[in-house]
Amino acid sequence: MKSVLLSYFSALRSLGRPGVLWHLLWPTLAAAALWTTTLILSWGSMVALGTEMITGLPLVGSWLAGSEMALFVALFMFKLSLLLLALPIIYVTAATLVAAVALPLMTEKVAATDYADLARRAGGSQIGSVWNALTSVLQFLVLLVFSLPLWLIPGVGLLISLLLTAWLNQRAFRYDALMAHADKFEMQDLPRREASSLFGVGLVGAVMAHVPVLNLFAPALAGLAFVHYLLSALRVSRQNENIIEVQ
Repeated sequence: MKSVLLSYFSALRSLGRPGVLWHLLWPTLAAAALWTTTLILSWGSMVALGTEMITGLPLVGSWLAGSEMALFVALFMFKLSLLLLALPIIYVTAATLVAAVALPLMTEKVAATDYADLARRAGGSQIGSVWNALTSVLQFLVLLVFSLPLWLIPGVGLLISLLLTAWLNQRAFRYDALMAHADKFEMQDLPRREASSLFGVGLVGAVMAHVPVLNLFAPALAGLAFVHYLLSALRVSRQNENIIEVQ
């Protein structure tokens, strides 16, 4: 847990690098503007669709339609689910922008000063970064769609959102964090060896994504935390390899 928190402290320190703060903000601002506008414009039709779905439920649909209070409660839960669902969708859009565009640029600025001693073995590429981001988002959306029925259970939607967002963080950001410095073997081996801690780094970012104000910084800050965690781990791994070779 100490190394997970240390990666976020290092990420906060990196905000002082020229140009890093802007890349921390613009992905979330762009994603929030896009989906907030979409939600406002389509709110009426989505509520109408929700009403139709609720009153059409087998066994209880007719009872809900005939009870004003029961229908009000059901619609309230439906609207709340829409708002909760908007959070991971905004986050996943911002995370895609961070992984494909912002994080590689931030990594260059951070690595030039904090990890200048690490040899660059270029195990990844920008094309690989974009492909990794797109496939990660696609898998996330598939998991999200399959989990939708559970979102109507109070509290379960938030838990699912946290777990899926944590999974997305580690899946989307680890490639970008390592692609310039790790070789192809290290890019596969290091995330596998650090899997539990990487999920912890992703989970901290997922929690921040659900906290007002902090959610503006969460995707890029989580990405920076992955950069620090994985490049530090890569440094240690190579130092250990050198010790073994000397012995």
